[in-house]
Amino acid sequence: MFPPFLSFSMSENVSSPSVSPLRRIGATLLQWIDSDHTPEGPEKMRAEPDKVDWMRCIPFIILHLGCLGVIWVGWSPFVVWTAVALYFVRMFAVTGIYHRYFSHKTYSTSRVGQFLLALWGGTTVQRGGLWWAYHHRHHHQHSDDPEDAHSPHVHGFWWSHIGWITSRRNFPTDYSKVKDLAKFPELVWLNRFDTVVPILFAVAIYYTGEFLSHAAPSLQTSGAQLLVWGFFISTTFLFHGTSCINSMAHLMGKRRFATTDDSRNSFILAIICLGEGWHNNHHRYQSSTRNGFYWWEIDPTYYGLKLLSYTGLIWGLKPVPKSIMEEAARADHLATIAAAQKAVHAHPDYSYGTLKKVVPAAAAIAVATAATAQSALPKKADDPAIHRDVTEETHNMAKKNPPPVTPGT
Repeated sequence: MFPPFLSFSMSENVSSPSVSPLRRIGATLLQWIDSDHTPEGPEKMRAEPDKVDWMRCIPFIILHLGCLGVIWVGWSPFVVWTAVALYFVRMFAVTGIYHRYFSHKTYSTSRVGQFLLALWGGTTVQRGGLWWAYHHRHHHQHSDDPEDAHSPHVHGFWWSHIGWITSRRNFPTDYSKVKDLAKFPELVWLNRFDTVVPILFAVAIYYTGEFLSHAAPSLQTSGAQLLVWGFFISTTFLFHGTSCINSMAHLMGKRRFATTDDSRNSFILAIICLGEGWHNNHHRYQSSTRNGFYWWEIDPTYYGLKLLSYTGLIWGLKPVPKSIMEEAARADHLATIAAAQKAVHAHPDYSYGTLKKVVPAAAAIAVATAATAQSALPKKADDPAIHRDVTEETHNMAKKNPPPVTPGT
């Protein structure tokens, strides 16, 4: 039984002016423990207007203020490298588990393996896997449309980076959009009580530091120092690194595919987020385990998943279809021609002499290569390749086909 100031009827709207501030605060505090606690109902929360809920900001403020603990605990090479390692290990959990498994099912695993992956994902402090998958599937369904919760084109940079997650309307999990995951009660429990794993993770880090301070004094660390660096600093950088995909991957980089949104490919974001920077590739074909379609498009998440598949924990990594790779080749070819034409117009005097010598030879090589390649390829179907991702397959969501690629896109 909850105390009176935390008790609500299911029909009562805690955001209503008639509800006391104490009760609204009580509801928010309970939601930090039980994220499915929505007295007014999740549908009413999702129908609220977008605005910053300052009570929801408190966890983010605490996370950032915790980084200031470095003033008192200092640093050592061991804790700095631990923070870096935990950043990348948990970034892999975001990209390889929450994104490429829970959101898109780009590979398979057992029920036990799925639970272990969910525990790993819980250490990222980015809420539960079902909440994460629901919002990401919703993003793909409405990418850069007004309904997209974190489009920088619709809501602005800072809202897409951090503001959206502080809004009450984005707090509840819509389990109807993740039915393939919601049928597992253990996943629902981890999603509902999504603070349990982060708290246990922080406690484990602290006591590991305490143990090392006695067992390995040469490392010059302590429980408090390892907690500040391994949890607060590493997690803060992890949060902002992940958020860069929401706020920047639709603003910076190049577009290979003319998708219906403004997703882009960025090498810089691919390094920060272990391959997630090849965002335009991903928006063109979401069911592939790899986001970097070519060997030079660095995708550490895919490399890690490939290694993990050798252990037997996961299997069935989905490749990029041949039709998509052919489309990518055509798009790159058109982009190269457009760039060459632009260069000729920009530097006509400088380019003419060189182009006069190079173009005939290059054209001959290109024609010969194309003829050879076409003779080896089977006849392509007239209809364009159509991709239906796990969101559509699971929930029968309609999705527009991407328009044809045009030169210079």
